[in-house]
Amino acid sequence: MRFVATLIGPAPGALTETALSAARHALAALGSDPAAPEWLAEGEAADLVFEDLDPDQADAAIRHALNGQSIDCIAQPIENRRKKLLIADMESTIIEQEMLDEIAELKGIKPQIADITARAMNGEIDFIGALNERVALLAGLPENAINGLLGRITFTPGAAALVKTMRATGARTLLVSGGFTIFADRVAAMLGFDLVSANVLEFSGPPGARVLTGNVVPPIRDRSDKLEKLTSQSGRHHIALTETIAVGDGANDVPMLLAAGLGVAFHAKPAVKQAVMARIDHAGLAALLYAQGYTAAEIMN
Repeated sequence: MRFVATLIGPAPGALTETALSAARHALAALGSDPAAPEWLAEGEAADLVFEDLDPDQADAAIRHALNGQSIDCIAQPIENRRKKLLIADMESTIIEQEMLDEIAELKGIKPQIADITARAMNGEIDFIGALNERVALLAGLPENAINGLLGRITFTPGAAALVKTMRATGARTLLVSGGFTIFADRVAAMLGFDLVSANVLEFSGPPGARVLTGNVVPPIRDRSDKLEKLTSQSGRHHIALTETIAVGDGANDVPMLLAAGLGVAFHAKPAVKQAVMARIDHAGLAALLYAQGYTAAEIMN
């Protein structure tokens, strides 16, 4: 079977011939005979095609050879490399914020809420319990003030290109979040996701003056919902799981990352990096396109 290791730098010029040579020699030292590097984006991303070596071994050998350089590597089979379904976490993945922490700032308790968020995303505490605990602390906040936080949202570099490029080649795109529809619906609409799944905050009071009750409307969307969306949407659209790609950063993303054909831990929490083989620690989300073999000329910005 043929495999490919894709090396990706965080910016143009970051990936050098020297780094590619070190990676190639690392594969050769394990008995493989890697082909000459093929540039996907000059100075930024390149492929090394190889055989007779497990992708896990190749990934570990290349990372060791790079000796701590800020260069990412994803090793995988070439077959089914270009995916037909993308499923992506929202917060700290597609967008740069954790919006529950932003809501907490309105009440002056952001550090307290952010600590709970970090522990939940690293898998140290139960996600549903942590979600209910945080939302309860925010009771009484006006809906209008929460809506105002939409202006704080910034997209992770490469997010728009990832969705636009995959959709242009016929892939289905799903946005799944343990966060809230009040933000996820807007993000999905702006980037062009085909489907969005997120939690619903409960408000009470007259129109224009509603406040947060401190409750989340059931059912709560957690790791099981993300996995279910991956399996149900791939089945409904006749897409094999090997033809899917998933990306996320938190513990509640792990089941979908493990089930997808290529599951990528993106700037992820330590527990997620330990559970998932493929990871991006330095580059932006365009790295997921390079991992699928897209060239710079094919990427739509």
